[in-house]
Amino acid sequence: MFWKGPSKQQPCRFAPAPVQERLSCMARSNAIYVVANIGDKKPCNSSDPKCPSDGHYQYNTDVVFDSEGKLVARYHKYNLFVTETQFDYPKEPEFVTFNTSFGKFGIFTCADILFHDPAVVLVSKLQVDTVLFPTAWMNTLPLLSASQFHSAWAMGMGVNFLSANIRNSSLDMTGSGIYGPNGPRAFHYNTETENGHLLVAELSSHPRLSPTYPIAVNWSSYATSLKRFSPDDHDFSGVIYFDQFTFTELTKPEGNQTVCQKDLCCHLSYRMAEKREDEVYVLGAFDGLHVVEGEYYLQICTLLKCKSTDLKTCGQPVATAHTSFDTFALSGTFGTSYIFPEVLLTGVQLAPGEFQVLSDGRLINQNGTSKPVLSVTLFGRWYEKDPPHPQQAFP
Repeated sequence: MFWKGPSKQQPCRFAPAPVQERLSCMARSNAIYVVANIGDKKPCNSSDPKCPSDGHYQYNTDVVFDSEGKLVARYHKYNLFVTETQFDYPKEPEFVTFNTSFGKFGIFTCADILFHDPAVVLVSKLQVDTVLFPTAWMNTLPLLSASQFHSAWAMGMGVNFLSANIRNSSLDMTGSGIYGPNGPRAFHYNTETENGHLLVAELSSHPRLSPTYPIAVNWSSYATSLKRFSPDDHDFSGVIYFDQFTFTELTKPEGNQTVCQKDLCCHLSYRMAEKREDEVYVLGAFDGLHVVEGEYYLQICTLLKCKSTDLKTCGQPVATAHTSFDTFALSGTFGTSYIFPEVLLTGVQLAPGEFQVLSDGRLINQNGTSKPVLSVTLFGRWYEKDPPHPQQAFP
């Protein structure tokens, strides 16, 4: 890597680093910023009770080189996925930012997006304009495919979000995108080939100053103004990604539905273009702690297509649909203000410009969607109800 000292650059100052040196040269030669995910090894000693037996910590690490080839940011991932047993947690979350002539940037990695630290802090407290997000994201339909959730997070947090996903069909890793506070600007989701795809888009460098920046949303305002209905005799349970949802079926081509779980009631007004006999849609609610492959508290309202006409398949992954909706409006009595709005169409495609979020918390579409609907979701995270981070839970 290059290091800009008082008089000259010193590529070997910190011992041989061929990968970083090549990344630095790529950035400098092309006058661009380069972001990469690599491993980082740090020495430790026996005075540290958590020091591994080989005397080194190993971190899942992001590095950023500027257009002159200088290392301007380094981030150690704080929220490791359960399979990342080769890596260690840093002692504290790192809140890494750097300034450019085109805005303030923050960076975190993959599973970090599901937690408060460092992701929410970077946006809400440190006021970054754009988040850089290297990831190896395994798509988990119906609610957590990469493009679907990453775009929703950008909208919910009101920030630019640049997501670069590994391409590996055997692990169902696909879906990268350039997302803004108002929706996706460019995205790519392809399960057919192993080819990568270059994404290019223009973003506002300071989105909070843009006249089109989204309005503030009270996510529970509309839903809490409605009368809470008694439980429906036709409600039933189903599982989405190991979580036990309460569902109610949409049996008519149009109507108003409510489904509740604990303190969360989800309301839906809708009209289908056609009520097909071969497809079933349900409205679902989940209010609880997710405990598989990470522990985090969720409040979710979702309209989704079941895998088949058998209600036991509701919540299972499905990638195609044939039912179009002329209108829908989804809302919920959320206890958290961190809500991420998702609309996913057949073929696992996003719906830029085809829905909006009102200031009272309704996710609406009034003119129909360009393709049949897979799911419409308000995905809520109640960070205050999360258990302690593994690094803090076992001192």
